[in-house]
Amino acid sequence: MQIDSYEPGTPCWVDLGSPDPAAAAAFYSGLFGWEPVDQGPEAGGYRMAYLRDRPVAGLGPQQQPGRPYWTTYVSVSDADAMAKGVRAAGGQVHLDPMDVLDAGRMAMFADSTGAPFAVWQPRAHTGAGLVNEPGAMCWNELATRDAPGAKSFYQAALGWTATDQEMGPVTYTEWKLGDRTIAGMMPMDDTWPPEVPAHWMVYFAVDDTDAAAARAEELGGTISVPPTDIPPGRFAVLNDPHGAVFSVIKLA
Repeated sequence: MQIDSYEPGTPCWVDLGSPDPAAAAAFYSGLFGWEPVDQGPEAGGYRMAYLRDRPVAGLGPQQQPGRPYWTTYVSVSDADAMAKGVRAAGGQVHLDPMDVLDAGRMAMFADSTGAPFAVWQPRAHTGAGLVNEPGAMCWNELATRDAPGAKSFYQAALGWTATDQEMGPVTYTEWKLGDRTIAGMMPMDDTWPPEVPAHWMVYFAVDDTDAAAARAEELGGTISVPPTDIPPGRFAVLNDPHGAVFSVIKLA
């Protein structure tokens, strides 16, 4: 689905900070058919990945130590006001609001449970121009050990409301903006390795989850959760060659 604008409060973009952006670009291009375009010296090596001539994700140099990760961006009308709101709600500001050329204004945070996320105040770049199609993002999901704390934080900071539903032994949460579901939340119980921090998981749609998982391995990645059927479709959790974690799903 093509999309040209996002209501404030909606996840709108994802990007990866990688220790080797060129290698990451090769991996994800081989997996999803992306066409990465270097945005020039002034962008510091940042690449915009295109699919059908529309931007779908970003790839740039890793800015923090540790394992690389995908960042979910939420569209906002005022990044500076959002920074104040995040602090007031108990979160942390990791990167103060800053202009990104003429593309927009961004800031990076951690929520009250420690999960990193970012906001995007659009100007020339509104966000992903293609969603919910193979090779494009289709879902963003918070995994946290403090679901009640997360509900309080995102309600206060972004105006989201939480709707719980039982999925077997797990209580899954849908985040809503008004009446519209815009993201999800998975509680991290004792079955999760203790070293895995709270995080936002990015899901990319695929035509065939099993084939995508096999292709990721061929390209040097690994499989954390093998292809598995769940109510929304068939998904797998994968790692790129540098350890960044993401999910793929064949939507039901």
